[in-house]
Amino acid sequence: MEQFNILKQMLQFNKNAFDQGYHAMEMLLKQNEKMTHSYLEQAAWLPEDGKKAVNEWMQFYKRGCDDFKKTADQNYKNMEKLF
Repeated sequence: MEQFNILKQMLQFNKNAFDQGYHAMEMLLKQNEKMTHSYLEQAAWLPEDGKKAVNEWMQFYKRGCDDFKKTADQNYKNMEKLF
């Protein structure tokens, strides 16, 4: 029984570390988004298609990060059920 408690604590520690790391990455993503939008507004030389492509790339990246977070959270839930 003691081993399960230790494993639960380790799992919770890992989940908290992952959540904090993801939160830090998310804050960097938001800052990067703001900076990129500001740059694109000032870049008169860049055609609208180029600006649209950059915005789409940022959305794809954000969606990929969100999917990664959902998958990780689901896997942590599955591990919690196991213990």
